[in-house]
Amino acid sequence: MNTRTQNTIAVTRRLEFDAGHRLPNHKSQCRNIHGHRYAIEITLTANIIHDEGATDDGMVMDFGDIKSIANEKLVSLWDHAFLVWRGDKVMVDFLTAISGHKTVILDEVPTAENLVKAAFEILEHAYRDRFGHELTLSQVRLYETPNCWADAVQP
Repeated sequence: MNTRTQNTIAVTRRLEFDAGHRLPNHKSQCRNIHGHRYAIEITLTANIIHDEGATDDGMVMDFGDIKSIANEKLVSLWDHAFLVWRGDKVMVDFLTAISGHKTVILDEVPTAENLVKAAFEILEHAYRDRFGHELTLSQVRLYETPNCWADAVQP
């Protein structure tokens, strides 16, 4: 019998990817074209599954499933891509002129804050669509560098 205990548990999976960007109006060197080795941490909360003999017995969600959904919906799309704000016309025109270039056009400037917000919105739907209300995406943390990150949290 598939049941869940009443203790809410949080599980987190970390993935990494490389991407380029620029902040065209920023006062520092970030206005220049550059890249980062991003790390993203995805935290899901739910009650523990109790289904004797099932592969996910004793888990909130299998870490491999967290990874595969994140890769499918976000990481594989952003990895080795240039993340560009749609309003950065010079860069958009340049990148679209390069045949086959992996470019992700965003509605906002690709700051860590805006990227983690976009990631949260994408992943929230991905996990909810697959698992309904059994699971909550409670936090996404995006590291731009090992010392700088932004969090998006479930309100």
